Amino acid sequence: MADKNLITRVARWSATHAWLAILGWLAFVVLCLVVNAAVGTVPATSNDYRVGEAGRAEQITTDAGMPGAEYERVLITAKDGQTATAADLDAAAADVTQRMKAIDQIREVGAPLHHTNPDAVLVPIYLKAGDTWARDNIQVVLDTTAGAQAAHPDLRIEETGSVSIDNGIDVQLGKDLQLAEKITLPATLIILLLVFGALVAAGIPVLLALSSVVAAMGLAGIASHIVPDAGATRNVILLMGMAVGVDYSLFYLKREREERARAGGKISPAAAVELAAATSGHTVLVSGLAVTAAMLGLYIEGDVVFSSLATSSVIVVLVAMIASLTVLPALLVKCNRALDWPMKRRHRSEDRPGRVWSALLRPAVRAPWITLAGAALVMLALAVPALTMQVSLPGNASLPHEVPQLKTWDRMLTLFPASGVVHVVVVKAPAAEADNVSAALTQLAGRAAADPLFVKTDPGPVTTSADRTVSRILIPISFSSDAPGAKESLDHLRGQLVPASLGALNGAEYAVSGDVGRDADTVKRQEDRLPWVVLFVVVLTFVVMWVAYRSLVIAAIAVLLNLLSAAAAFGALALVFQHTWAEPLLDFTSSGFIVSRVPLFLFVILFGLSMDYHVFVVSRIRELVKRGVPTREAVYGGASSSAGVITGAALVMVSVFASFVFTGLLEMKELGFGLAVAVLLDAFIIRVFMLPSLLSLLGRHSWWPSPLSRAQAAPPVESSVAAGDSDRLGARG
Repeated sequence: MADKNLITRVARWSATHAWLAILGWLAFVVLCLVVNAAVGTVPATSNDYRVGEAGRAEQITTDAGMPGAEYERVLITAKDGQTATAADLDAAAADVTQRMKAIDQIREVGAPLHHTNPDAVLVPIYLKAGDTWARDNIQVVLDTTAGAQAAHPDLRIEETGSVSIDNGIDVQLGKDLQLAEKITLPATLIILLLVFGALVAAGIPVLLALSSVVAAMGLAGIASHIVPDAGATRNVILLMGMAVGVDYSLFYLKREREERARAGGKISPAAAVELAAATSGHTVLVSGLAVTAAMLGLYIEGDVVFSSLATSSVIVVLVAMIASLTVLPALLVKCNRALDWPMKRRHRSEDRPGRVWSALLRPAVRAPWITLAGAALVMLALAVPALTMQVSLPGNASLPHEVPQLKTWDRMLTLFPASGVVHVVVVKAPAAEADNVSAALTQLAGRAAADPLFVKTDPGPVTTSADRTVSRILIPISFSSDAPGAKESLDHLRGQLVPASLGALNGAEYAVSGDVGRDADTVKRQEDRLPWVVLFVVVLTFVVMWVAYRSLVIAAIAVLLNLLSAAAAFGALALVFQHTWAEPLLDFTSSGFIVSRVPLFLFVILFGLSMDYHVFVVSRIRELVKRGVPTREAVYGGASSSAGVITGAALVMVSVFASFVFTGLLEMKELGFGLAVAVLLDAFIIRVFMLPSLLSLLGRHSWWPSPLSRAQAAPPVESSVAAGDSDRLGARG
């Protein structure tokens, strides 16, 4: 772990070269944006998402030069309450076909499909590419559809499909994020005003966090040239940046005020900053490294989404940590006279415990066994529903239906169920076997059509590559991709129908892909690698805490309490989102499962963020122990004096995370809710009752094998425990 003297030297330099430090930070933020604008951001492509059997099927078709199986659909119907003749619908379909063929983004326009009672026409549109290029160019296709709608005002002409749905979700998510930002910033300012009672002191953490977010977004764009951006970068950076950025500044700023108050105003701003750096600066460093260590575990998944999330999180946490250790001291010095505005400057000690926190913490040191048992029972009770947690990747049913393309998709499935979700069966065989492969695939489609798990329809066409070595057919189902029936149909297709139809082909290799197969393979890989991720995060967090405090006991307590906190958060998540009772409260439709990416990402983030509070409390307690205060008395004094700032930090994090509950995307809603609940439990049950109780029970053994576990390093001095409290604490540790 870095030497605290280095942290102090950096703070001293920043305080004595304040304008240089501030301008240097601003230049760094601008440079990040300029470089990102110059080099751009590299988005993840379909190649980056390939996994398992589905990924193998997609690789086979790509190597054979076959275009993607994804396509858009234009649905033409009468408007609500009106009727349309077949001639009107056919004329509109012909117009759509002509318009689509005239633009470069379209590879092929299929023959219109007709439906009667009510009359409707569906025009399939095949794009030239199915990944990044298609997403970047889909707006041209949407505009063409809008042009056709304008030319036929008496009809309803709408487009839907995987690419246009993704585009619509991105637009809706942008609106949701704007709403989250409108909620987060005022709420954060109000909470910090309550903590500090001063506008300038409240504004500094917010401004520093925002600048860290901006810089991290630029750096994440640059990093995408190594780890492609999976599309969630901005969300994660905003979520993590505001949370840790404000927290780190809050810890530092609060300690600087305490040092000034302790000196009765007879200390220079630079000296107060240097004293704060020696204590809270070290806390910020340890916390930042602990969060970073936890986030590194996501790379073990080998999934582009988790790798992108890890990269974004690591960048914003490190940027926020560096900002707090470098430019924050300069800001505190320059804003010194205005720091307490508009309240009148007071020089009372701010680290004395308040009456409320003193009362809440007293049971932990007077009756630690009872307090620990009671708090543990509460956490375990909350964790029980986690045993019933089911995970899956979301389908259209789980997406925000404010998106117009999703509404169109639902109407299309009612009229044309065979045009919805499909399994993609791919066969690679010698060219001489092409006719046999085509016949076998047609036979497979016929068998599937006769099975209730699939759509009853005539077999679709078999598509064959130019060299006749790869063939493909689409097998439609009537379920949404996240429905239990979709997974059941995949298992039946892979396990029985495909081997029975294709197993006898000479030299053939076959695989099943599609949205359902891709999701199933992704979830399986996540489950297979989850134990390794958990082990990595737990071990690395343990090592960071051990090195930071030279205590195996403190490190073990940190890991155990974090595991308990995560389990309780998972229980709350399952209780709320796997059932329907909370739907009207949180404005969502339950799918009966948790989005598979949420628990792992929640676990990793929580394990890191919990270090904020753990490190802050333990650091305060350790300071008193090093000054000669007995451990039990130090626990009471350190925990009670830090409870106020931890409460403020926790409420800031909760306001940030809770703002994501108001988004329409279920995944973000679940993540925001889970993190908000976890932070509340961690700050108010773990740090107020369980941690003090454990340390009180262990006494000086809490610091084993550190020298603090054997003897007090210094003669006892006056502790920070409020007068009269120490006599009521019972036996000393």
